[in-house]
Amino acid sequence: MSIAIIDYGAGNLRSVEKAFEAVGINAEITKDKVAIRNAKGVVLPGVGSFDAAINELRAAALEGVIEEAIALGKPFLGICLGMQHLFGSSEEGKQKGLNLLPGTVKKFNFSGTPWSNQSIPHMGWNRLLFKHKAPIFAGLDEGTMMYFAHSYHVVPENDTIVASRTDYGVEFVSAIWKDNVFGLQFHPEKSGEKGLLILKNFGKLCSK
Repeated sequence: MSIAIIDYGAGNLRSVEKAFEAVGINAEITKDKVAIRNAKGVVLPGVGSFDAAINELRAAALEGVIEEAIALGKPFLGICLGMQHLFGSSEEGKQKGLNLLPGTVKKFNFSGTPWSNQSIPHMGWNRLLFKHKAPIFAGLDEGTMMYFAHSYHVVPENDTIVASRTDYGVEFVSAIWKDNVFGLQFHPEKSGEKGLLILKNFGKLCSK
């Protein structure tokens, strides 16, 4: 197995697996700890609520293997809720996150702003504004459009891990990057050729 897609009941598992297949990368959905340890890269996808998903992750005793993979320097990619789980807490629930990156997850709040009628969740296509261009963004231009579907966004304590921001009335963090850890608030598997390019770039990092 080249890349392990962690199976903890997230709704977009198969679509992520098919997206990797489309770019010729071997990726498999698994909750087997040995398989995850043997993989060259790890992906934590996510669709659903913060507490329910993190409880499933812990019920499967996968928290430790995620920490181990990151500590060993394996390329790690969190997608949407999977990125949010890397942080310490979320306004969406009461459970603690993995707390592998300092920061929290907040709900969009437009009250008292000119964008008070802005719809939540943020759904549809929007632009990436690069801050620290991560290697998984190789070949993408400033303003590349990606597909989003979320009501919550990460607020890191340290801006140096912010790879891109996106404007939705307010600028929010749409991607993070620290060493071997990458996180995307958008869904590359639903973002056409440009999204597939991100997954292809991630696969190249896993083959090194």
